[in-house]
Amino acid sequence: MAATDGVLLQLSAAPGTSSRTRTAQARRQAQAAKRKRPASRQAPPAKRRNETASLPAKKTAAKETPRALKGKAKKVFPPKKSPASASGRNQEQKPGVKTSSLFRNNPEIPQLRRPLVKQVQESVFSSEAFHELDLHPHLISTIHAVLNMSQMTSVQKQSIPVLLEGRDALVRSQTGSGKTLAYCIPVVQSLQAMQTKIQRSDGPYALVLVPTRELALQSFDTFQKLLKPFTWIVPGVLMGGEKRKSEKARLRKGINILISTPGRLVDHIKSTKNIHFSRVQWLVLDEADRILDLGFEKDVALILNAVNAESQKRQNVLLSATLTDGVTRLADISLHNPVSISVLDESHRPSSPEDHAVLGMCAPESSDELDGFAIPEGLDQYVTLVPSKLRLVCLAAFLLQKCKFETDQKVIVFFSSCELVEFHYHLFLQTLLSGVGAPVPGQVPPACTRFRFLRLHGSMDQEERTEVFQEFAHSGTGVLFCTDVAARGLDLPQVTWIVQYNAPSSPAEYIHRVGRTARIGCRGSSLLVLAPSEAEYVSSLASHKINVSEMKMEAILSVLTSHDCLKGRRRGSQKPQAAGPQEIQERATALQAVFEDYVHSSEKTVSWAKRALQSFVRAYTTYPRELKHIFHVRALHLGHVAKSFGLRDAPGKLGGPPAAKKRKAAVRRPDLRGRTQRKRCLAEMLRSEYSSGAEADVALGGARSKRAGPAASPGPEGEGEGEGSP
Repeated sequence: MAATDGVLLQLSAAPGTSSRTRTAQARRQAQAAKRKRPASRQAPPAKRRNETASLPAKKTAAKETPRALKGKAKKVFPPKKSPASASGRNQEQKPGVKTSSLFRNNPEIPQLRRPLVKQVQESVFSSEAFHELDLHPHLISTIHAVLNMSQMTSVQKQSIPVLLEGRDALVRSQTGSGKTLAYCIPVVQSLQAMQTKIQRSDGPYALVLVPTRELALQSFDTFQKLLKPFTWIVPGVLMGGEKRKSEKARLRKGINILISTPGRLVDHIKSTKNIHFSRVQWLVLDEADRILDLGFEKDVALILNAVNAESQKRQNVLLSATLTDGVTRLADISLHNPVSISVLDESHRPSSPEDHAVLGMCAPESSDELDGFAIPEGLDQYVTLVPSKLRLVCLAAFLLQKCKFETDQKVIVFFSSCELVEFHYHLFLQTLLSGVGAPVPGQVPPACTRFRFLRLHGSMDQEERTEVFQEFAHSGTGVLFCTDVAARGLDLPQVTWIVQYNAPSSPAEYIHRVGRTARIGCRGSSLLVLAPSEAEYVSSLASHKINVSEMKMEAILSVLTSHDCLKGRRRGSQKPQAAGPQEIQERATALQAVFEDYVHSSEKTVSWAKRALQSFVRAYTTYPRELKHIFHVRALHLGHVAKSFGLRDAPGKLGGPPAAKKRKAAVRRPDLRGRTQRKRCLAEMLRSEYSSGAEADVALGGARSKRAGPAASPGPEGEGEGEGSP
């Protein structure tokens, strides 16, 4: 009754209210007070009494202004969390969507130990000119006018005279040193100087094997330029992805210099009757180590047998930037009394000035016996340690910095599989190119002239691959997402940065990747992205005399403070370097929210992200044994790795047997119920972002849950490019 009396007193003080109305309101208020706890005896402030007296006590407490609740009112009435304040503290959160912080529960970034070693350097250019060689005048004028070259590189100076003498050779030199011209010029010189003029119908006089289709096109283009004065010599190319019928027609008409991938040439040897090698005088294996790495060893052996059956006397050349045991075995079976040519550092060269090349009949050294790999002199190498959750925003920030806020930047980003290339290409195309705003599913945003994305991998159609290769080669800016299909031999002009988003499986592969920049004396830079658990990889590179400098993750993310489209506070025209850590974290979180919104915008995009995650884990298990202590799947935290693919939760399972096999297995298991409960417990642990990550490997090796959904179906295999496949 005390509460009722208080309400009646308040109502009686309200002017202009009838007695019957005041009585009804008092009765309703008394009933509400009985159902709830007793109301406070404290009367409202005098200034607000007339406005609040006619309202129920419940609504009065809810509608107090911030000025009236300031001070003591916070103790009596605990304020509710307003949407505005919640969005200010955590901008990536949306109603009904649970997201985790990018900057919490990350592993500590270790202090990077970088042993200082002396890198092996090669002198790229020599002082001698092409006109000093005994070449045809028209060939020299073509080199000057068409190729715009006058001086020879070191490898050309050492190789061309030896090859013009007719000797077999094994050539080793750094990437971007001009090895293609080192064999193209002697081939053209020898063929045009033949006493009996070459006829097109004679068939191949020179056979050039290359590992990839893009390198085949590049070598074909070089021969075409050199053969402009000698129109009677016809070059041709055979490669997978083309129509067999058109290639057979070209073989029937005649090809004098045949460039081919091994797989496609084997296919024609088996199925095309009019291909013959009776006049072959040159056999060249360019990027021989890569040919063997792609599994073409049997194909090369079959080609050698076919050529040996028809042409016993010929000149053989093997070229590579790195020499492996496989190349040594290939040299033993294909070369006869070879000359080993290796361009060395000044400190490693022989004391006699006339012997710049290592000449002799001894077997070449393998890569394990060499002191180190030759690094281009103009190459600046960097490494950055990035936690798994921040990998995606870190890559996006780096690309924004180079292509949106800097001029004349041309970037190549290497991934470990085709699925990773496709996922990042489509994700950045729909988000970064649209101004980092809300993406429209199914609609490609307008391309920016300074910020253009391209992709290149082995699962693309040959027509599209050729178009992308030509477009990026002739473009002054842009970003190319690719696999190792673009890591060997390709001469892509004006590339300024190489980003290795997934670490290479060997130091030799690292050298070939970074060799796409700083070519022929130009300058370039490379960036290797590693997780904190992979920091020891830097020591592995140092053991092969490869020096890298550290680039801090915070320096890369600071560029996000310059982007107007990202949410967060913008402090005028303040430079990114002066932005505080809190602002950088807010911008990175906002960018991650954009990526996650796109990934979760449809079931199709979620399925893409899960397949890319599966491909990443598969590729992570393929590192060689000597690197397993650095790259081990048990070291992966699947919850954090899933975050780098825009997934808000780690998939319960990353692969499993078909449903039919699982049903058969269920019949043979008597304690299926207990096993199912244990599997569900493992799935719950995997979904937690804050689990240790060790359970992921257990779940991958055990039985798969029926509730795995799209993540349980294995995606298309990303390993192996099938360059020579028909």
